[in-house]
Amino acid sequence: MAKSENVKSCEPASVDPQYILMVKNLKKYFPIKGGMMGRVVGQVKAVDGVTFNVRRGTTMGLVGESGCGKTTTGRTILRLSGEKTDGQVLFNGKEVYDASPAEMRKLRTRMQIIFQDPFSSLSPRLPVGEIIGEAVKEHKLVSREEYEAYLDKVMDDCGLQPFHKDRYPHEFSGGQRQRICIARALALNPEFVVCDEPVSALDVSIQAQIINLLKKLQEERKLTYLFISHDLSVVEHISDTVGVMYLGSLVEYGEKKDIFRNPLHPYTKALFSAIPIPDPHARMNRIVLEGTIPSPANPPAGCKFHTRCAHCMQRCKTETPKQVEVEKGHFVVCHLYDGK
Repeated sequence: MAKSENVKSCEPASVDPQYILMVKNLKKYFPIKGGMMGRVVGQVKAVDGVTFNVRRGTTMGLVGESGCGKTTTGRTILRLSGEKTDGQVLFNGKEVYDASPAEMRKLRTRMQIIFQDPFSSLSPRLPVGEIIGEAVKEHKLVSREEYEAYLDKVMDDCGLQPFHKDRYPHEFSGGQRQRICIARALALNPEFVVCDEPVSALDVSIQAQIINLLKKLQEERKLTYLFISHDLSVVEHISDTVGVMYLGSLVEYGEKKDIFRNPLHPYTKALFSAIPIPDPHARMNRIVLEGTIPSPANPPAGCKFHTRCAHCMQRCKTETPKQVEVEKGHFVVCHLYDGK
């Protein structure tokens, strides 16, 4: 059993200018209502105490199985899911949830999102030119005289042609529609973009094109990404740091090379064991998770993963593990590494 004597939390103690985003103990609960009076009878703990930092100009990959809270984390950071339940979201050192409506309006241009489904996120009643340029007009980013040239430049950067402005979303392929979504986000010249599974609905060959486009735009525009995905091969290609989520909590976090070279948490190891190997003769040592999958409305006591963990100890059932630093910059939430 691997252990570490260096027990340390990565929670940010103060504002650090190297990080564009600092998230500390973020929680987002959704009420469960029941009875004739519609009273709150429980809470769905979609995001439950998540902590991480994202350096400027880098990409953080956020991975985990469906329903673990990845998308809710991204939307809560952008203040798109109502008020947070608890915690801090510091963007450029300022609390996002303390911003006034006027300040939040300005902040919207600096924080954008690319949605998972490019078709449902585009209005079928608007031509592409209006979809991309609507927010540009609303925020008055350029003058009326410069508007068309600015729109053409943004579209060209995203692999779209000027004549596409008069067409509607249904006239495009899935990959082209995702380029439209990227252009709409970048038209506001943001600093930080949440990429919510932007390639999961696309063919593999198109996925590669979109990933390469995102990387090119990041280099040209000095963008910072939070890249949400369940495809670990894509995350390995685009990310600088990686966070692994399970049932609303971050169970492992660190530099990409450390996470992929030495996964520590039993859940991370199970995820990585499912990555396909492009060799028909290679033998995969797949780790199959057994046991019951808990509900975020009623998570188990102690470690949330203990109902499916092959290394479960008695203390895992009663004692909640703390986040510890096993190696420099590599954090894990597991009793196997807390030195006890």
